[in-house]
Amino acid sequence: MTDVEIEYCVPCGFLDRAQDVQHALLSSLGQEIDRCALVTGDHGVFRVRVDGHTVYDKEEDEYDVDQIVRDVRSRL
Repeated sequence: MTDVEIEYCVPCGFLDRAQDVQHALLSSLGQEIDRCALVTGDHGVFRVRVDGHTVYDKEEDEYDVDQIVRDVRSRL
């Protein structure tokens, strides 16, 4: 079972970004992912985790939906 969590800052307005990542992941990896959840947060957070392992963090990585999909794929 593979769980993906996309944690995003609500006050920052990152919902659209989170939905874009979720759509890209489900479109390309949907059969390999058991759950792809949007998780609300604050303080500027935007992180993508696969089974608890962070594959993208806004504080450390450049935002690129295609790269996030590749990084999630590599964890599957």
